[in-house]
Amino acid sequence: MNPVFPHRQTAHCETGVIANLLTYHGLPLSEAMAFGIGGGLFFGYLPFIRINGLPLTTFRTAPGSIFNRVTKRLGIGVARSTFRDSDRAMAALDRYLAQGVPVGMQAGVYWLPYFPPALRFHFNAHNLVVYGKRGDDYLISDPVLGEPVVCAAADLARARFAQGALAPKGKMYCITSVPKQLDLAPAIRQGIREVCRYMLSVPFPLIGTRGIRYLANQVERWPAKLGDQRAILYLGNQIRMQEEIGTGGAGFRFIFAAFLQEAADILGDGQFLELSQRMTAIGDLWRDFAVAGARHCKGRAGQGEDFADLSHILRRCAAQEDALLRELSSLVRKP
Repeated sequence: MNPVFPHRQTAHCETGVIANLLTYHGLPLSEAMAFGIGGGLFFGYLPFIRINGLPLTTFRTAPGSIFNRVTKRLGIGVARSTFRDSDRAMAALDRYLAQGVPVGMQAGVYWLPYFPPALRFHFNAHNLVVYGKRGDDYLISDPVLGEPVVCAAADLARARFAQGALAPKGKMYCITSVPKQLDLAPAIRQGIREVCRYMLSVPFPLIGTRGIRYLANQVERWPAKLGDQRAILYLGNQIRMQEEIGTGGAGFRFIFAAFLQEAADILGDGQFLELSQRMTAIGDLWRDFAVAGARHCKGRAGQGEDFADLSHILRRCAAQEDALLRELSSLVRKP
């Protein structure tokens, strides 16, 4: 008989794994709440880091950081392991499964055969849960998919030891202890304060709302600086990182908005609900940038969709996020 695991499809792999693992252990938590408590909302434009020769833009904190913060802030015990040898890594996984313990792990998307070929790319920080074994196959709850899947042992081992940036090195983790009940209010405030600090107060021009403004200035200069063809390449890469890698810029804003909506109920303060609605509108604005930019890349740009117009949308995103997060920072400082 296969073990029962509460598989839920989510927008993002790491927050989905957190929410599903905690629910399995009797502490129901939404993906949005995991994202918010983990301080996941972020922005960084890092042109000195190149992916396929193009600048990196990130809309969330570093892989693994959300899980670490959620478990620490909620008092949840976790066992973590990495390995040099795939045989030992798979044997350790089997020992946990034999005890009925579901295991979260990091893997390379490219080597997971249950993803369609068109959706596989070399990203090594994908998170999933292995919750059982049937013969030589593993039962997997991958939160970005609608249903649980089965994966052959050889394929899973290869994905766990994918090479390249963010190599997983067989990383796996499982929950070892949970509190009898969750006190979410202090953790919610901690998560919000962390987001506000990184987005507003980091003294580095490429991070937070300053980083969004910096990107806006770069977008406006790309045609003159790079030439039309390379400017289109940079714009297309920006849209891909925003909308296709992980959950995307707009997607993370929508998740954070859902978190603020839940926070309004838990903290008993309707101001969070109003800020949630405004954050949703900011997510829509990021999506407007992506749609207009995609039309430009395809040669279908309409009036008001040149590089200067696109940079103006980004400046609006920066201004609105800055104002909202300053209000939110003041709100969580209240006794």
